[in-house]
Amino acid sequence: MTTLKLTADREGERADAMLARLVPELTRSGAQKLLERGAVTLEGRPARKNDRPSPGQTLEVTLPDPEPVNLIPQNIPLDVVFEDRDVIVVNKPVGLVVHPAPGHPEGTLVNALLYHCGNSLSGINGELRPGIVHRIDRDTSGLIIAAKNDRAHLALAAQLQDHSLARTYEAVAVGGLKQDSGTVNAPIGRHPADRKKMAIDRRNGREAVTHWSVLARYPGYIHVECRLETGRTHQIRVHLASIGHPLLGDTVYGAKKPVPGLAGQCLHARRLRFIHPTTGSPVELECPLPDWFEAVLRKIDR
Repeated sequence: MTTLKLTADREGERADAMLARLVPELTRSGAQKLLERGAVTLEGRPARKNDRPSPGQTLEVTLPDPEPVNLIPQNIPLDVVFEDRDVIVVNKPVGLVVHPAPGHPEGTLVNALLYHCGNSLSGINGELRPGIVHRIDRDTSGLIIAAKNDRAHLALAAQLQDHSLARTYEAVAVGGLKQDSGTVNAPIGRHPADRKKMAIDRRNGREAVTHWSVLARYPGYIHVECRLETGRTHQIRVHLASIGHPLLGDTVYGAKKPVPGLAGQCLHARRLRFIHPTTGSPVELECPLPDWFEAVLRKIDR
């Protein structure tokens, strides 16, 4: 059983929406199924999906046993930056898909984690994304964290919501910014015409906040650091494109012509900070810029 203490930041939110928010990979329909099964209590009584818990109240969630994983563990080399009995943090290379999807049934980070960790992965996400706490694009490199048990998974998911799990990226964007730093606060939702893309959606989008700062300026380009407050799909790519500075190599939100030598957008998850779910101590991790990113910087420094 997992206990979730409710805070005042979302007063009046429905129980199903709240549960889906506190466990980001749990869809609202999945949360509703748990509520319908009586697997969620509010202050000791069965919770209903349209309950609106008050700050200070407690939700207790009994998660079902994870479904059997039908994925094949694969011996794919992993650059493990941190690992213990609760979590594993990997420096993901460009091109490695995080979880199975149509067109990528195997050869993913999940397949590699299943081989590396055996049965020691959380089952909250069901059989397609065991252990995965947050997303990272195929063509984005850098740090990604996975949970080895459900307790750690829920603790890390809660940190995504209160921003104590902090992710900092470095990117090369097109153009020049007059300011040295700034914030993009614009909600993100599905693109109205292309469901594979995301877009700024001020009516129906979900809150999204990106803080950016310029690390270096080059002719026609900027090397920027981006710190996420939220974790929406394609957030940095959409936000920087929305202010007129798409990422170099991003053929979805920027120029359609690929950049020679780049597999996709020039984006690297450089730093990760979280509170350890067992010890309560802060963990701060960093991985260097990959060779391909350094090569981009040398090329634009002309």
